[in-house]
Amino acid sequence: MTVLSNKRGVELDEPLDERSPGAPAAPEPVAETAGRSIGASVRAYVALTKPRVIELLLITTIPVMFLAQRGVPPLSTVLLTFSFGAMSAGAANAINCYIDRDIDVKMRRTRRRPLARAQVTPARALVFGITLALVSTAGFFFTVNPLSAAGSLFAILFYVFVYSLLLKRRTSQNVVWGGIAGCMPVLIGWTAITNGLAWTPFVLFGVVFLWTPPHTWTLAMRYREDYAVAKVPMLPVVATERRVITESLVYSYATVACSLALWPVAGMGPVYGAVAVVLGLVFLGEGHRLLKAVRAGVTGVHLRPMRFFHLSNVYLALLFTAVAVDPLLH
Repeated sequence: MTVLSNKRGVELDEPLDERSPGAPAAPEPVAETAGRSIGASVRAYVALTKPRVIELLLITTIPVMFLAQRGVPPLSTVLLTFSFGAMSAGAANAINCYIDRDIDVKMRRTRRRPLARAQVTPARALVFGITLALVSTAGFFFTVNPLSAAGSLFAILFYVFVYSLLLKRRTSQNVVWGGIAGCMPVLIGWTAITNGLAWTPFVLFGVVFLWTPPHTWTLAMRYREDYAVAKVPMLPVVATERRVITESLVYSYATVACSLALWPVAGMGPVYGAVAVVLGLVFLGEGHRLLKAVRAGVTGVHLRPMRFFHLSNVYLALLFTAVAVDPLLH
């Protein structure tokens, strides 16, 4: 389990004021780094790992372990994968905070992060992230298996070097390809149980890969001015709302189709099939609501893109819950 580029679960550090959409506020005065309590320091380092992103990654990792086991997986393997996976994700997120410290202070959504508020020095944040990366990789290698360790390390390196350093500030397709890192928890969960790969985890990999762009773009619609100020070319910054919503809907259809493909590929039972169909209809219905609204001339905050964003979280969580439950009943 590892990283999800900001992307599979972008954490909201601070909500926007609905009465003044898009107006980035000036950063608050930074906190002093000297003389801070141990508790405050611990909280700052934990915040570097972006816990809300890690929570979403766990939603995709552990259910896959149930599917790979075709029942309840060994508790020790689940705990080890959970622990080192969270550590791996935290490593990539901490290094990402180091890389993005210059733009985090400009964005209302991220201005309360530890580096933006000088709660942790950049050098210490980088050392912290690298240390977590080394410990998590070694932990996977020696207590789970080398294949899972390789997947974890790949996700960290891909998120840091491909997404954060290469794609994020250069292309509007950043979250499409950068989201590959966020798909890796599915493969890691599978390899932790089977020590091998098969078509089934790659179908679920596809679900997360296709789900990531509409999930992230609708969030970016809400924080468009933030990204524009930071000069990050998210699709909503460089394209019209109609184009963003249309492309999001295309990816949403592909997500639902891929989720249904798991039914025959993995030999899932009727519980998963029914859940996938119902969730898919609700998911697509919300996408069509957005498209209908933008075609009617609705724009900005009145489109309510965050409704789709939050629904997409629920969609993924319930779909993967069905992935875990179905083998127990079928």
